[in-house]
Amino acid sequence: MPRLSSKALYSFAHLVARRMGSEEAEAHEVADHLMRANLAGHDSHGIGMLPAYVRLLKAGLLVPNQTPETVVDFGALLVLDARRGYGQRMAGEAVRRAIARARETGACVLGLRNSAHIGRVGTYGEMAVAAGMSFTAYVNVADHHYAQAPFACRDARLGTNPFVTALPGPEGPVLLDMATTTVAGGKVRVAYNKGQKLADGILIDDEGHPTNDPAVYIRDHAGALLSFGGHKGSGLAVLCEMMSTALTGGQRAEEPTKEGILNSMLAIVIDLNRIRGDADARAAVASSVAHIKASRVAPGHDAILVPGDPERRAAAKRGAEGVDIDDTSWRDITEAARAVGATDAEIAAAIG
Repeated sequence: MPRLSSKALYSFAHLVARRMGSEEAEAHEVADHLMRANLAGHDSHGIGMLPAYVRLLKAGLLVPNQTPETVVDFGALLVLDARRGYGQRMAGEAVRRAIARARETGACVLGLRNSAHIGRVGTYGEMAVAAGMSFTAYVNVADHHYAQAPFACRDARLGTNPFVTALPGPEGPVLLDMATTTVAGGKVRVAYNKGQKLADGILIDDEGHPTNDPAVYIRDHAGALLSFGGHKGSGLAVLCEMMSTALTGGQRAEEPTKEGILNSMLAIVIDLNRIRGDADARAAVASSVAHIKASRVAPGHDAILVPGDPERRAAAKRGAEGVDIDDTSWRDITEAARAVGATDAEIAAAIG
């Protein structure tokens, strides 16, 4: 099981993105995004996504160096069509434009539609917070293989449909970044590659019965992930689907799609200086965090964490110790690199 430093993660992802045809700026953005996802503890959205990206590229379903089309540009409203562009670059560019618009108008409602996989959505919340903004996003995942069975459904009907909100906090962003399924689909892939069983309450088989076997979902392309929190999480998943597609014109779950992931996103970016003053907003968030953490720690827990704390803990640990990549994932990742022309010597040089 290889253990890769942050530098090695970045260098390897950069190599693959360049071999896929991305120009330097895009390759840097993709590699930096994937590396940071691994460091934050989200291996489901790190370099383990590269085999899927290579498959999408070869099928013509991911377009390097794409220029997004401006669909709506009206005051605080901005809608862009990514046209299957490389998701990390398309979403990054869209959020940068939304931040610039929010500085002018106080807020921006951003629609990004029809992007190849945009990765860890929390990254874009971190971008907004670094610019003195808050960030809220509804995201859908359109795929030929549905992922999520909404409440009371036997069949999968939606994607994992993430929801994200971020604000500046006393130790870094207070950042909630979650799939509306109990776990992200990529975490099931990681469990399958490691030969691990899933916990109860995550997956059902094709007949709607609970199962702990990730092979049902990953190998057999059957069954479905369950919504978190029963009907409440399911309701949020439905609204993520509708907000990100009905308002932006992005591809909906029920529309026929080619193989491959498409993401659409509706994001609300607010300039904290315009709404109440950046310092006052930050002080209020810090006060809420302090109030919550002043509680006694419940039995069975070692600390009280707010959203964003687990990622900071993981990044500190993994930044110092490196990130373990299981053998199956590493085989798939290196095979994908070779499929786009990377040599064994280049791979060895990238990972040091």
